[in-house]
Amino acid sequence: MNVPLLDLKAQYQTIREEIRTVIDAICDSQYFILGPHVEAMETKIAAYCQTPYAVGVSSGSDALIIALMAAGIGPGDAVITTPYTFFATAGAVARVGARPIFVDIEPAACNLDPQRLQDVVAAMDDDARAAVKAIIPVHLYGQCADMDPILELARRHDWVVIEDAAQAIGAEYKGRRAGSMGDFGCFSFFPSKNLGAFGDGGVVTTRSAEMDQRLRMLRMHGMEPKYYHQLIGGNFRLDALQAAVVAVKLDHLDRWTQGRQENAATYRRLFREAGLEGTVQLPVELQNRHIYNQFVIRVDRDRDGLRDRLAGQGIGTEVYYPVPLHMQTCFAYLGCRAGDFPESERAAGQTLALPIYPELSEAQLAMVVDRIREWIGQ
Repeated sequence: MNVPLLDLKAQYQTIREEIRTVIDAICDSQYFILGPHVEAMETKIAAYCQTPYAVGVSSGSDALIIALMAAGIGPGDAVITTPYTFFATAGAVARVGARPIFVDIEPAACNLDPQRLQDVVAAMDDDARAAVKAIIPVHLYGQCADMDPILELARRHDWVVIEDAAQAIGAEYKGRRAGSMGDFGCFSFFPSKNLGAFGDGGVVTTRSAEMDQRLRMLRMHGMEPKYYHQLIGGNFRLDALQAAVVAVKLDHLDRWTQGRQENAATYRRLFREAGLEGTVQLPVELQNRHIYNQFVIRVDRDRDGLRDRLAGQGIGTEVYYPVPLHMQTCFAYLGCRAGDFPESERAAGQTLALPIYPELSEAQLAMVVDRIREWIGQ
């Protein structure tokens, strides 16, 4: 019995007819870019994320870039974020000409640490603090960052808050949905996400009518009306096909999320029954709705050896992420060194994502835990 990290074919079989129907409708219409399917998806996503507005864009990475552009972030500005995230978070900052400033994570959920954030800002001189124009907290693995102290600090310093919610659609913090708390929420529809398209896609949520209109102009090269350019934007348009697939899947998302949460609970029981709770650190639910985009454990000894062993036994895993951003070659110009962000570096060496998708059977989950128990026993 194999246990892949993700099995999108199993998901597709449950919604195949719905998907084929909407694809046929798009092919018949020959309306492939933006249009009514994108508009319908935007309305559904805005309602789901508890925001007035949602703007479909070409990818989660482009969602971050266009949000920064809409906020007017550019050369000479600085943006605070975490070094323990997918590259696009800080890559988007650099792409618009701004400078990333990293703040280390808290170890329990691997999200940006509000106390460290306050310490970093307090240590800045006046010029450095004035250069900061935005902060991008990341809701990693499907659990929201501790947003209240982040939002309070942002309000005090007049920062734009851009939530990187690429892994967290439907996650909640004190009853508020990911993407509804900051000035912008950025989501990815990459196929492996809990809500995935059939290719690249993303969306930006906002509570501002002004920013909604600005985002719509920017995704069309700053054009409004046709061939008249008010801004310099880009080609961030979303395909109708991807929007239609997302709209179909959104109707099933809460059921799939419940399946992931149930699998997480089963993992906890199985690890406990195997006597591994003190040896393997399991994910901690700090907020009230964790959607488990990933189920990430920590092992403090030979994580890579465990991963290789599981791969040899047909069990898929992944490391999110093996190299923190401050240690990436392309960010050497920031002057960071190994040891600057110890919690991020520790997480990079210890974390391992296990299969968690809702179609998994309990027998498959038990096999994963049993193979980990065998490896630790050696």
